Amino acid sequence: MKPFGSRGRMFAAVAAALAVLAGTGTWAAVASDDPAPVHREDRLLAVDGVHIDTSYFTAGGPGRRPAVLLGHGFGGSKDDVRAQARQLARSGYAVLTWSARGFGKSTGRIGLNDPGHEVEDVSKLIDWLAARPEVQLDKAGDPRVGVSGSSYGGAVSLLAAGYDRRVDAIAPQITYWSLADALFPSGVFKKLWAGIFINTGGGCDRFEAQLCTMYNRVAEAGKPDAAARRVLEARSPEAVGDRIRVPSLLVQGQSDSLFPLGQADAAARKIAANGAPVSVDWIAGGHDGGDRETGRIDARITSWFDRYLKGDRSTGTGPEFRVTRTGGIDSTDGAAQLRGASSDRYPGLGSDERPLVLSGREQSFDSPAGAAPPAISAVPGVAALSQLSGLGVGLSLDFPGQYARFDSAPLTAARTITGAPSVRIRVRSTSDDAVLFGKVYDVGPGGKQQVLPHQLVAPVRVTGAKAGRTVRLTLPAVDHTVEAGHRLRLVLASTDLGYASPAVPATYTVSQAGPLLLPEVPALKTATAGISWWVWGLPVLGALIAAGLLATRRRAVPAPDPDLAAVPLRITGLSKKYSRSADRYAVRDLSFQVEKGQVLGLLGPNGAGKTTTLRMLMGLITPDGGEARVFGHAIVPGAPVLSRVGAFVEGAGFLPHLSGRANLDLYWQATGRPTEDSRVTEALEIAGLGDALERAVRTYSQGMRQRLAIAQAMLGMPDLLILDEPTNGLDPPQIREMRDVMIRYAAEGRTVIVSSHLLAEVEQSCTHLVVMDRGRLIQAGPVAEITGSGDTLLVTAAERIPEVLAEKVAALPGIGSAVRTDDGLLVRLDGATPAELIAELVRLDVPLTGVGAHRRLEDAFLTLIGGTSG
Repeated sequence: MKPFGSRGRMFAAVAAALAVLAGTGTWAAVASDDPAPVHREDRLLAVDGVHIDTSYFTAGGPGRRPAVLLGHGFGGSKDDVRAQARQLARSGYAVLTWSARGFGKSTGRIGLNDPGHEVEDVSKLIDWLAARPEVQLDKAGDPRVGVSGSSYGGAVSLLAAGYDRRVDAIAPQITYWSLADALFPSGVFKKLWAGIFINTGGGCDRFEAQLCTMYNRVAEAGKPDAAARRVLEARSPEAVGDRIRVPSLLVQGQSDSLFPLGQADAAARKIAANGAPVSVDWIAGGHDGGDRETGRIDARITSWFDRYLKGDRSTGTGPEFRVTRTGGIDSTDGAAQLRGASSDRYPGLGSDERPLVLSGREQSFDSPAGAAPPAISAVPGVAALSQLSGLGVGLSLDFPGQYARFDSAPLTAARTITGAPSVRIRVRSTSDDAVLFGKVYDVGPGGKQQVLPHQLVAPVRVTGAKAGRTVRLTLPAVDHTVEAGHRLRLVLASTDLGYASPAVPATYTVSQAGPLLLPEVPALKTATAGISWWVWGLPVLGALIAAGLLATRRRAVPAPDPDLAAVPLRITGLSKKYSRSADRYAVRDLSFQVEKGQVLGLLGPNGAGKTTTLRMLMGLITPDGGEARVFGHAIVPGAPVLSRVGAFVEGAGFLPHLSGRANLDLYWQATGRPTEDSRVTEALEIAGLGDALERAVRTYSQGMRQRLAIAQAMLGMPDLLILDEPTNGLDPPQIREMRDVMIRYAAEGRTVIVSSHLLAEVEQSCTHLVVMDRGRLIQAGPVAEITGSGDTLLVTAAERIPEVLAEKVAALPGIGSAVRTDDGLLVRLDGATPAELIAELVRLDVPLTGVGAHRRLEDAFLTLIGGTSG
């Protein structure tokens, strides 16, 4: 196959590609405090009837420079990489960002980096760069260009290098080499992550038809078939691995159950075998959360491109292998302390394997019907599990009778595992196929605490297991130090929450067929952590600082106010400054009170400070001034009174293959509160989910998901319920249902605060309003009071008022307008009083039946906000 956009492409094709852009561009100078401003051009590129939304960044004077393409992660858009684009532009590059098909403002269906679509789009972008006067060319139609991106954008970086020979260097981050191996590891379906792909993309119908068909087929079967593997293999860099011959900086995450370290290892080995320079960097974070080390990685990518695009041989590109190690918590800011370890050679995942003997006889255990209950390791969307495991806190769960375990003796000296441990095991099953999940725990002295590094497991499907088979199980790659006195525990489980297991019950019998092999890299040198001044400072000074911190802590949490014990919420002088600003406020001097039984609507235009206010109410951020009290208790992060507050934030995540009820149960278990306190029956009755509660969440409509999220917020029947845009994405019938949910919840004396931009709904569902603009309170009070306080009156009469009479009223002094409606005559006062209007109407012989305030909430809102502008 001829690579797309090869160096032999005619320059005329470049001109043709430019023609489709004529008249579609906008230009902007991006504000910056740096000496060289960054200029941005936004354009739409038309490709085969699809529009690709792009932004082009340059800085500095005239002259040609290398170009960089930056891709975004799955579910994101070009806006996600804007900061890096501006940084690269200031570093002397022409930078082009784009939103992939189906994301951002780009049209088309999602193809998961289909070579004929998303990858070909990158070649069209390279065509466009080749015709820019600012871009350095290797020859006509061939720009000097590098490609980088994370996750989805990282994969297209690799694919572009394989399909388009004009790519000169790449720096993919936390991405896949084989999408088939990532989602179907060892023939086991990674169901949770696959479901998240579909949901993040906006639903199955947003994808290419064959992808949707493939997903549904595999999800229903619970196991991948050969056709499904072929679909994903065709979209994997591995398919063109022998063509990737450019300098490659491969950044991969240690906290990543989606694309684990083995993906980068496969890429590194193949690209290095092709003769290209390769460096591998294992960062602390990944798709499961943690520190992505953005500042360090962006700087390293810039250096990588300086060396291989600009040809600057004086630029260091860093070691061939680097791994970030976590060493406890920084007591000053609560952040994990990170240090780098490096070597001049990438060792791979199986370097210097050393055996460790495990004890344990042959063991039998069950694979339960329906694979339930499942063991818990990594849970996509719950980043804390992976992060805490890296700090020595165990959060995994194995169910008795569903696993076998084999332990080592306590270690006499610390050992650091760097790579993928492996072990040979014998497996026998009452079924033809067996699916096992292997993991290695670090078990502390006395067995009181066991930690699963980064919550990672390795699945394996053993075919022909009824006759018994011996297999080599490669466990997840990690960089983990096991301290002296600890032991290692190999666990083989029959289920895992993140994967599909056979639904038919079976019994597995397993035993060891060899020692546990632990890879080590003695050549890795860990950087010495700098010693902060307070470590060696005077003890007296340290004591003074501690005393000051304790005093500040005491002042930060005022005593409860017994006079407010029955008041759900009182805000007094609440203020929050913008980050890095001394005098610009997101919220300023905000004060209001909410009573029991009220449904309070928080209104304001974009930027009014609504979300900042809600975040302070939930204890997520700390105010710079003033206070918020819930039932008399001051709100601070972690305040016990927050247990009386339920909150719904737009975009609540659920595990798509679990039922609605199972999601709620898992959430409540995570709170650590007694099961009987959940009051789940009451929450579900108010939410009105009915029989849908027993169905998988992936089958839910948007409205049902919203109601499930509200039910989650209502667990425990909190006295104060905070809802941020609960009607977003709902159709009118669903909005009415959500309105009823809020009203029913408050009907028994509880309180609801709702932030929404749907004024008509707020008017119908809320009893009270708080209107904000530019961080300040504009007006607060009952809905009827705010809507009835204006200057527009409705005049009703015993008979329809004729047009000629309406014109006479409109011409009266002090009257702004008079308009006939189906309800009567709508009169806007412009200086006249209501009494003066009534006198004039009587004089004109209008058969009055009533004169009263008439103003919709929309009218009131616009009047209030309009009065603050200027």
